[in-house]
Amino acid sequence: MGNQIGVEVELRLHDMAWHGVVGRLIEQLDRPAFWPALLGALGDHLAFDSWVALVFRRNAAPLVLAEQAMADGGVDLLFQDYLQGLYQLDPFYVASLESRQPGLIRLDEVAPDRFPFTDYYQRYFRLNIVEDEVQFNLPLDDERTLCLSLGAGRRYSPEEMALLAMVQPWVMALLRQRWRIEAAQLLSLPVEASSAADGLDDKGLTAREKEVARLMLGGHSSKAIAGRLSISVETVRVHKKHLYAKLGVNSQSELFSAFLRPRSE
Repeated sequence: MGNQIGVEVELRLHDMAWHGVVGRLIEQLDRPAFWPALLGALGDHLAFDSWVALVFRRNAAPLVLAEQAMADGGVDLLFQDYLQGLYQLDPFYVASLESRQPGLIRLDEVAPDRFPFTDYYQRYFRLNIVEDEVQFNLPLDDERTLCLSLGAGRRYSPEEMALLAMVQPWVMALLRQRWRIEAAQLLSLPVEASSAADGLDDKGLTAREKEVARLMLGGHSSKAIAGRLSISVETVRVHKKHLYAKLGVNSQSELFSAFLRPRSE
């Protein structure tokens, strides 16, 4: 009986500690330290290696609200490549436009069938995110989704996923309230031109050929592309043949390099 009472008291004290954390975060909502405070609170109970808060936008580069600082204070060049075009191959970005699913989402839930075999995975994701990623997604409207991403150099355990599910209600509520403040601040800033331009533009490709190319680069097999676009596998192969010819490439790795070409130039 005494042990049971002790456990119940410990659980109540743990709940009280969480309430205190949430209270302090609410106080930080309209302050510059909000994002570090939120990630610090999560980091006290969950180990992750990278984080970023951004807004995915249709036909435009993601809008970064806050990101983890580099250890040396420098610029993350891989992340700059992501913002300049690689985001179009990000399974989370694609899902934010298609499924509009709010709440906690894990990479396994949105990654296509051949994602680990793509150049995007090998040349960006594996180096930057390393192994696993979860996002808290808050759809803002039909064009935009606010995302808080947590990347890890290992797979999150079932216990960690359970913890993330437990804190999801108040994290989502904080994101919703914080966006009101971020949006008000953004209205006071000059509008920056941005687009989803990449090496597939201005090459004479049709819209469908570009769509097939980006799905290929994102890790979708010919069968998966056919299902998504409601066309036959043979039609996918024809599109692939045409876009390879127009771009002068012979492999998916060369296609990926062509996709990146504007940034390298």
